[in-house]
Amino acid sequence: MTLRTFLLGACSALAFAGMASAETLTIATVNNGDMIRMQKLTDDFKAKNPGIDVEWVTLEENVLRQKVTTDIATKGGQYDVLTIGTYEVPIWAKQGWLLPLDNLGDAYDVNDLLPAIRSGISKDGKLYAAPFYGESSMVMYRKDLFDAAGLKMPDAPTWDFIADAAKKVTNKDKEIYGICLRGKAGWGENMAFLTAMSNSFGARWFDEKWKPQFDQPEWKDTLNFYVNLMKEAGPPGASSNGFNENLALFQTGKCGMWIDATVAASFVSDPKQSQVADKVGFALAPDKGLGKRGNWLWAWNLAIPAGSQKVEAAEKFVAWATSKEYTNLVAEKEGWLNAPPGTRTSLYANADYQKAAPFAKMTLDSINSADPTKPTVKPVPYVGVQFVAIPEFQGIGTAVGQQFSAALAGQISVDQALKSAQQLATREMTKAGYIK
Repeated sequence: MTLRTFLLGACSALAFAGMASAETLTIATVNNGDMIRMQKLTDDFKAKNPGIDVEWVTLEENVLRQKVTTDIATKGGQYDVLTIGTYEVPIWAKQGWLLPLDNLGDAYDVNDLLPAIRSGISKDGKLYAAPFYGESSMVMYRKDLFDAAGLKMPDAPTWDFIADAAKKVTNKDKEIYGICLRGKAGWGENMAFLTAMSNSFGARWFDEKWKPQFDQPEWKDTLNFYVNLMKEAGPPGASSNGFNENLALFQTGKCGMWIDATVAASFVSDPKQSQVADKVGFALAPDKGLGKRGNWLWAWNLAIPAGSQKVEAAEKFVAWATSKEYTNLVAEKEGWLNAPPGTRTSLYANADYQKAAPFAKMTLDSINSADPTKPTVKPVPYVGVQFVAIPEFQGIGTAVGQQFSAALAGQISVDQALKSAQQLATREMTKAGYIK
């Protein structure tokens, strides 16, 4: 064998070994703007971590939840990094389905995470997911339409003010609707909004003995108010609209108000994405004078399933995507307006972010005011603002959401929707052993 042949063979062997050791992470994520931006910036991660490649599975919110839940419950092993919400983290951690995130690196600075967000994704003091962005909810509104109608939005509006303003701003001939709200069925779609709203109306999912409460007047008041408001001042086909659909409506000038996730504030304020970017104002989520506002608390988080064969690579990705450095990368590439919000104290202390994001203080105030341990006016046995932190809620919440979406569409009455919700929730809670 010549020296040249030997060297070529050795190089080929080394190249093959390098290829064999390369890892591809499969990451399941939701199809919203911040996550899609992360995908576009993945080259930065790959440059810092040679030998690790990334494959994305990007899904609509309801589909993502279904597929990820099925995969982890059956130990399918299809994904190396999961995008999951505040609801799933403590439940899945208790089941042993997630790995604790003990090795995110010395520079990660866990203590910089906002306490309200961090506590929701921890169990026994350990972090089981890393927050990519956090959110509450608030009112986004068109200042120009309010001015034209002679209206002034309070910083802390009531539901009665919102309803009155929505009707005055509506101009259906010009396809301008006073208010856009979630109507698409799903425990994390219409029921996220309606559960938070119901808290402010004095309603609750269950009493102290886990008996469903949809037969109580507070839920009837909530659902009647919502359905009537949307009929008078909402867009057509609202029962099919979730976060993304309403975002598109607002950005194209068709909504006078939109009450939804604080994370949307950067999208509606960005002139590259929004036709009304220079006309948007912000206010706290509304109340009914009972001591609770209709705002929620949520984070989209990255987690690693237990039993993963690529733990070290997955930890590196999670640390990269949820770090201070990633925030700075987004600011450098896309501007501070688009930095992932709601996770780190340092972001809200950053003068550049405060200057770029007029909604920063309102977002932080909304996040800090939501209390998952005391979400309702009356006492409850559960934790969670816009969800109930029990495994059964995912199924029950979606089934109830289907009833309420049907009521919004006019397919059934409000009374029928509430009666069905009460029956199905009672049946499932009895079957699960909560009700004797």
